Amino acid sequence: MWGTGKYCHGITQQKFCSEHKIIPDKLRIFLSDNLNLLHKMNYEDFTNQPEFQQLTKEAEKLKSKIFSDVIDENGLQYVDLVQEGGGVLGIALVGYTYILETAGIRFFHLAGTSAGAINTLVLAGIDSIEKEKSKQVLDVLAKQDLFEFVDGDPALKAIMQKIIDGTPIKKMLVKLLWNIRKIKKALFVNLGLNPGRAFEQWIETVLKESTNKITTIGELLEKRSKEYFPKGLKHRITGEPITDDSAQMHIITADVTTQTKVLFPQMAHLYWGEHVNEISPAKLVRASMSVPFFFVPFSIDNIPAAGEPASGEWIKLANFYGPIPQKVKFVDGGMISNFPINVFHAKFKRVPRKPTFGVKLSSYREEFADVDDLGTFVGSMVSTMRHDADNEFLLQNPDFRKLICFIDADKDFNWLNFKMSDEKKKKLFLLGARKGLEFIKSFDWEAYKKIRE
Repeated sequence: MWGTGKYCHGITQQKFCSEHKIIPDKLRIFLSDNLNLLHKMNYEDFTNQPEFQQLTKEAEKLKSKIFSDVIDENGLQYVDLVQEGGGVLGIALVGYTYILETAGIRFFHLAGTSAGAINTLVLAGIDSIEKEKSKQVLDVLAKQDLFEFVDGDPALKAIMQKIIDGTPIKKMLVKLLWNIRKIKKALFVNLGLNPGRAFEQWIETVLKESTNKITTIGELLEKRSKEYFPKGLKHRITGEPITDDSAQMHIITADVTTQTKVLFPQMAHLYWGEHVNEISPAKLVRASMSVPFFFVPFSIDNIPAAGEPASGEWIKLANFYGPIPQKVKFVDGGMISNFPINVFHAKFKRVPRKPTFGVKLSSYREEFADVDDLGTFVGSMVSTMRHDADNEFLLQNPDFRKLICFIDADKDFNWLNFKMSDEKKKKLFLLGARKGLEFIKSFDWEAYKKIRE
């Protein structure tokens, strides 16, 4: 592979290295990469890490700590959770929620964008509100080859991976020119390199085979209604029962046809009309994770009342006044709001019953951007647009910073590397767990309430 001569079977590593002049490190990497193709990860690959086991032990000791004033009859505490988008960095979100659940925390209202939307939907859909769900999420995630979600043309997949791995464009000119027709069709006709069908089908299967056996939006909303609230759900201090109509869920996406920030399922009826409750919830997440040009935009045809002037709900929810389009395309919600931390904020309630925890995957405004060439200039412009609204909310509500866990996963991991090695996946999961524990150790609910008084 790296030396001269033929590959010989049945020889020792030492002899192989000697005869073929291969250094042991390269042999180790070669064997590791090829064995990974044969080995399917499982739940224990993540949870058997010694550091993770220590983290869970420490989290269990925090069950008596007060995190919220909303509790159930078993003493479980309820918070709202907002999760940032970030591609495969979403593995860290599972580590974060795993630790919080181990500490006796459960998630009531849920919201997220892109990768955050994936974890939001799965947490909301697979089991009852009071159940630990991160273990189930980790189990299905561990068994899934993430590279299968990159379901475009094999030649283009190979090119994309080389770019993600940092291969200079000039070294790929021959491949790029050879596949120029495929690239033009993917980008200029389909508007994306990967159809995204593999991902959508995977989410559908995860929900269908879960405890709740969810197949439609209607079924999902029913399981989130107050009839399914945990027993004895009440305010810790007053003892008053929690009487919300439902445990809310918001998935953020961007309707680029009407240029609208969309919250699903709240606005789903605008696009599917009377059939909305029959639609698979997987489509909501597919719309939210449509990374521009990497995935084909999610489309909905035959919009109700197409061609008619917008009125009623279109004006109220979307602030759209033009004629209703026949077809709508959606791209990644992160283009508008990658971290929708404001979604559960009640302007007129000073002291909340429960905190809205936020978990950020990307580093937060710690360094300035290098914008001296076209690539970094365009990238910085897009990042500015993606984060501006969320940054503005945090600027106006500085107390929310005390509710946010900063994982900073983008410092060491590539958010589009769907071919990430098993070792990196485990490290990413561990990073989320580690940061989650640090956050709940330092969080002071009583002090936060005083800030909000």
